[in-house]
Amino acid sequence: MKIGVVTGSVWATRKAACLAGQTFLVVRSGQEELVAADQVGAGVGDRVLLATGSPAARYCMEAPVDAAVVAILDPEEGYVGR
Repeated sequence: MKIGVVTGSVWATRKAACLAGQTFLVVRSGQEELVAADQVGAGVGDRVLLATGSPAARYCMEAPVDAAVVAILDPEEGYVGR
């Protein structure tokens, strides 16, 4: 799992049937920028928890995704792991 910040969204006029109704967010995690399937209604500026790899696909009903936003994190107060 990774922690990141939502920086934007991706719009697709057409997508695979298994992705119908799915929204996608651009998330920056360190120096990496990912497109992640949003499972929790996150928005720009939110700190989020990302599932990556095959666990991400499980959160998305086995859809072919590499990253999924699975939680919106509380404010950083007390966070030590930078």
